[in-house]
Amino acid sequence: MNITTTYTAPNFKKEHLQKSPLATLKAAPADGIAPDNYHATSNHPEYIKVKDDNWALAPESRMDAVFVVKDFAVEAVEARNLNEGDMVVTGRTENGEEGVLVHNTGFEQANTNEDKFSFRSRGTRETPFSYSYDALYEILKYDRDHGHIVWVLGPAVAFDKDSRAAMQGLIESGYCHGLMAGNALATHDIEAAIYNTGLGQNIYTQTLQPMGHYNHLDILNQVRKAGSIKKAIDSMKIDNGIMYACEKNHIPYVLAGSIRDDGPLPETVANVYTSQDLMRTHARKATTVITMATQLHSIAFGNMTPGYKVLPDGSVRPVYFYVVDMSEFSADKLANRGSAQAQAILTNVQDFIVNLWNHLKN
Repeated sequence: MNITTTYTAPNFKKEHLQKSPLATLKAAPADGIAPDNYHATSNHPEYIKVKDDNWALAPESRMDAVFVVKDFAVEAVEARNLNEGDMVVTGRTENGEEGVLVHNTGFEQANTNEDKFSFRSRGTRETPFSYSYDALYEILKYDRDHGHIVWVLGPAVAFDKDSRAAMQGLIESGYCHGLMAGNALATHDIEAAIYNTGLGQNIYTQTLQPMGHYNHLDILNQVRKAGSIKKAIDSMKIDNGIMYACEKNHIPYVLAGSIRDDGPLPETVANVYTSQDLMRTHARKATTVITMATQLHSIAFGNMTPGYKVLPDGSVRPVYFYVVDMSEFSADKLANRGSAQAQAILTNVQDFIVNLWNHLKN
């Protein structure tokens, strides 16, 4: 699969781009403060005219950051991470008028149907997803060896026996390079490993277990007593599950804390900005992202993920972003927050992940 040939760069020979001025740079007046009229970034490819006849493509543009230019190189930086004196790109126009070009059509494919009116042009729950699945199989096969696949998971993935086993299989087979989740996903996955329950309900039969509401609290207590998830896996002799697969295969994960957390597990990052920074390290490397049944995590990770990746040879490829959920709401809300490249697959996560694993495990 060749995924590096779908990008069409801007035509910088166009008269209005030839006449574009150099981008205006202003120094950050203090740490964490952007200068007036700063240019806010998007997750589309953005070019900055840093010197005559030289438009620099920002290698990691993403939502709601600013551009810092040093030695004619462009870097996207969150405003809170600016240092006093950083030279920040200013200007609010997007078509080259101030040396900034937002290129939002680079990955567009020609549409053979030129009708101005058509039915079913928007993805909904009645949209067929056969092609989306087939494309995703090929993307994952390619990115297993050539990319960085990030999963963003809600606890529902651990509430079903088959989906939990499928996610474990995908991790162990190399289809995961980073896992983003909250305290709940890890807690209930370990609960399933010990008690075969999720919040006290059997993950296969769905029957409620006597005193099962204590199970996740007991897990939290036992893991905290062990000191870490890794130590708990060893001391509790856990040999299955999502967290087991991550630890066994040395897959990094970030468990971002929440105001709702009980416990939490020792690895849960309590400071929201620390967890955001940790998640950004994977967002910046991501080539494919799959988020499942976690609305807030999906939106957060979508906003920090670039819409494209500049490869070592200078070619540009899209970052594929899939939102798997039961309704359009999560994907629509993410698109409304600026991540227009997010593609929805509207189904329950158990059906999705089991189907995916059945096609990739052979």
